Amino acid sequence: MFSRDFFTGLVRAAAIGLGVLGATGCSVAQQDSFTLVTELPPGFSIKGEASYVPRMGETCTIPPRNGRNYPGKKFFEQELNNEAQTAHFEVPLTSNEGGCPLVLKSFGYEVDAKYGAARLNLGRDYAGISFQDGVADSLNPPSPTTLQKQCEWLFRTVGPNRYIAKILKCKSVATPEQESGAVAKGPLQRAQLVGKTVKVVFAISSEERPAVGDNWVKFPSGWKRCMGDSLEDPYAFCGDNKTDFKPFKMPDGRDCTVYPACNE
Repeated sequence: MFSRDFFTGLVRAAAIGLGVLGATGCSVAQQDSFTLVTELPPGFSIKGEASYVPRMGETCTIPPRNGRNYPGKKFFEQELNNEAQTAHFEVPLTSNEGGCPLVLKSFGYEVDAKYGAARLNLGRDYAGISFQDGVADSLNPPSPTTLQKQCEWLFRTVGPNRYIAKILKCKSVATPEQESGAVAKGPLQRAQLVGKTVKVVFAISSEERPAVGDNWVKFPSGWKRCMGDSLEDPYAFCGDNKTDFKPFKMPDGRDCTVYPACNE
């Protein structure tokens, strides 16, 4: 979805803790924007893409991309930090590109998280928020509106040395205000967000689980990797053999027999 090139020349709007950096300078602090706050666990980073479409009834089209200029898109980034962090983004609800009046259609996230020191010890998932037209004075949502994203690590072994690699998965979960009906499910209504705050809280589960079924057996000491047909079997499904297991390596190179404790 996002490439390194994709974010070259991005409009950066991020702040750690109480610091705030406006996405487009002073011009963003206007009535047609809302504040997006993201709370990230330690080791997380986030990139965001706000996408715009012609306002309903408009017959104009968004101009094509020109070099580093992406009409109809605005980009945001919060860099990885080893500590938990909070980022603030001022997101315009409307825009104008080449004389074409635009409205915010969606805000997509690329969420990255580190599980080891090496450059490739990285998990990535995508999430987002969609928006639609609405009436400003109907069922006005509380401020801040909170959206909860629950993330977890799925582990597996890769390569002939069976290194542990992890996959990041994040999904939306209902918050108390959503359960009570105070916040409508589905797309957020742009008209209700003017001058408001939308908070997106990312949390990471303390429990990890296998990425592939029938590869591991769980014991009180942790998970053991099934032997399969041999040490060289790259798939190594357990099948009927849940007594023979193979060693593996942690991302830091340690030789282990049980995950995540390494040794029994």
